[in-house]
Amino acid sequence: MEKSTPDDPKGLIYEAYRIEGITKSECRTIFLDWALSLSVARETNAALRAVLALYGTDPAHPMTEVMSEGLHAIATPRRRGGWRSRKRD
Repeated sequence: MEKSTPDDPKGLIYEAYRIEGITKSECRTIFLDWALSLSVARETNAALRAVLALYGTDPAHPMTEVMSEGLHAIATPRRRGGWRSRKRD
């Protein structure tokens, strides 16, 4: 398994799976750093699916849980705006 790939350019996800006793909170921090390290041209959803398929073989690992939550959050559309978006001038 490669440490650095186009979907994990700094090897952050790879290393997260190697840290014994890593917490979900630490995984969230690593996940955010990973997402920010992606190139602008790389679609986050595709990269997330790729690293989840590559590294996420242990469903009990906190990083697998964080990445799965991230994938779900990306796929779930959120309502944007509030009363201001519906307000007519």
